[in-house]
Formats: sequence, structure tokens, C-alpha cells
Amino acid sequence: MSHTAHIRSHRKPRRSASTLAMRAGVAGGVLSTLAVAGASGSANAAEPVTQTLELPTLTADLAAQTAQTADATQQAAANYQLQAERDAAAAKAAKQAKADLAEAKQKAADAKKKAEEAARKDAAARASRNAVRTTLAATTDSSTSTSTSTATGSAAAVIAFVKAQIGKAYVSGATGPSAYDCSGLVQTAFKQVGISLPRVSQDQSTAGTQVSLSNLQPGDILYWGSAGSAYHVAVYVGDGMFVGAQNPSSGVGEHPLSYDPPTGAVRVL
Repeated sequence: MSHTAHIRSHRKPRRSASTLAMRAGVAGGVLSTLAVAGASGSANAAEPVTQTLELPTLTADLAAQTAQTADATQQAAANYQLQAERDAAAAKAAKQAKADLAEAKQKAADAKKKAEEAARKDAAARASRNAVRTTLAATTDSSTSTSTSTATGSAAAVIAFVKAQIGKAYVSGATGPSAYDCSGLVQTAFKQVGISLPRVSQDQSTAGTQVSLSNLQPGDILYWGSAGSAYHVAVYVGDGMFVGAQNPSSGVGEHPLSYDPPTGAVRVL
């Protein structure tokens, strides 16, 4: 027996192959786990970089959406403004149409009123003419020897002159001796007795004293139309007759008062 046989050996016992294999597997698993963890850690560490790279894309999309929203809002505002303008135009047109209708109704009412007034005046004028015709007819039918006998002096001279012109021509603006117009005949007749009359019928109708047709005397000047705007004149010669230059077709002639009833008369003698 060796002198060292009683001393326990301090060398580690030799491991078996199975133990080594097991330990190698465990170590491999650990290393694999560490590799996976490392890879995972690397991936997690790189993630912020990926997110940082995506921010510009997200910002651009948001800006595009904001721009689209702004465009849509602007378009809606434009549509509202257009509709408001259309509504305002329609309201203005309706207001103008209402005003035009009111004006048309007022004009129609005024026209109706004028027509009624004209009809009343026409009826009054017809009644007046009928009254004049009645008066003149009565004057013509009655005895007029007194009127004839009073035609002396200047009146007789005027009457004699106009009767002497019967049958002569009517010419506008003529004052004799071969032709006359209505006021030319009257002016020339009264000139024979020294009375100067205005040239035209409008002025001759206001040259003397107004007299009624029921109170005529030979030598009175008859007029047609209104005093101051008469369009025809002649000389009353008595017996319900007058002498005047009527028109180009009849010339100077003598007619009864009922032939063409005058409107009024003036007396200058």
C-alpha cells in the first residue's frame, strides 16, 4: 500500500459524456435565448427609428385631409353665399313686381277716372248742343222781321257786305276780294264800318262782349269752339241765318243756324 493511499485525491472527478452533452445543450439553449433576446432587443431599439421615418408621411396625409376639409368648407360657404344672393334677387324681383303691379293698377284707375270724366263732359256737351239746336230752331221758325228791321247803320253795312261775297271761294289765309277764309271775311266786313278786328278766329271770339245764342242780333260775330280758342267764325245776318266762309268745298255761303250750331257769339257793334 502506498504511503499516499490514505490521502483523498483532490482532482475533480471526470465528468461523463452524458453530463457534458447535457451541459452543452443547456449552454446552447441559453445562448439561443440570449440571441433571441438580443435580436428582440435590437428590433425594439430600432422601432423608434421606424416610427420617426413614418412621421412625415402621416403629417402629409393630415395636411392633405385638412386642405380637403378647408376646400369643402370654402365650397359650402360659396354655395351658401350664392343661394343668399339668389334669394335676395328673388326678393328684390318680387318687390319690384309688386310695385309695378300697384303702379299699373293706379294707372288703370286714373285712366278709368279720366274716361268717366270725359264721358260726363261729352254728355254735358251733347246736352248743351241739343239745347242750342232747340233754341236756334225756335229762332229760325219764329218771326224775325224785328231783327231784320233793326239791322241799320253799321250792322246793315256789315250784313250787306258779307251777303255780297256769297259764292266766292274759300282760300286759307285769304282776305278778299275774290276769296276769303272764315276770319278773313269777318275782318274785312267789319273794316267796311271802321272797326279793326284781329286777324284770326281765336282772337275774334273775344274781341267784343259775349252774348247768348238766344239773344242774337244781326251783325253779331258767331264762333265755333271755346272763346279764345275758336276754330271758326261767321256773321249772324238775322232771320236765323248766318254768312260765313265755311270750307273749300262750299266757299262763302248763307246757312241756317241749325246747319252748324255755333258755340257762342260776341257783339262789337
